[in-house]
Amino acid sequence: MNKCLKIILAVGTAAIFISCGGTTEDTSGSGAALPDNTPLGQAGVIDNESANDILKVAIGSKDHSTLVAAVQAAHIEHILSNAGPLTVFAPVNSAFEALPPGTVESLLEPDNIGLLTTILTRHAAPGSFDIEKLKKEARKGRKLYMATGDYLDVTTEGDDVFVHGIKVLASVQTSNGVINVIDQVILPKN
Repeated sequence: MNKCLKIILAVGTAAIFISCGGTTEDTSGSGAALPDNTPLGQAGVIDNESANDILKVAIGSKDHSTLVAAVQAAHIEHILSNAGPLTVFAPVNSAFEALPPGTVESLLEPDNIGLLTTILTRHAAPGSFDIEKLKKEARKGRKLYMATGDYLDVTTEGDDVFVHGIKVLASVQTSNGVINVIDQVILPKN
């Protein structure tokens, strides 16, 4: 009986590994199959009842499809779905289109994942900073600490708020933080 139990366990374990092999279902809505090593974490959880997190809101925005494609190419979806709080400065599609020709295509190549991840990480800050909180930071003369370890200037001109010289167009509250819509990609100043 002990030998029988071992065989059943071996067959069951093999069946589990075989059924999990190949690809992982893509819950982003792009329809693409993802490689086994894609670390979806929270991003892989299907939940139609809870409030949308940063990733789900971005996926639902037609103005942020290039950003979503970049996040998926860098395999960092899980970061935008974790508990947070997190603030993401989300460039609209036209911000990516304004980059030199071929830049986005080059960044999306597998060999450039490190650079792409650094650029995307420069758009994220720990904490929850909507436009009103950014105005308070600017009044106090504080800089915003980004996930890359950089500090970006926060300034105001009238009612407008700027981070790294880029105007914040709108803030969207999500279940795990804030999305601040911007019309430029945050790049290091030379």
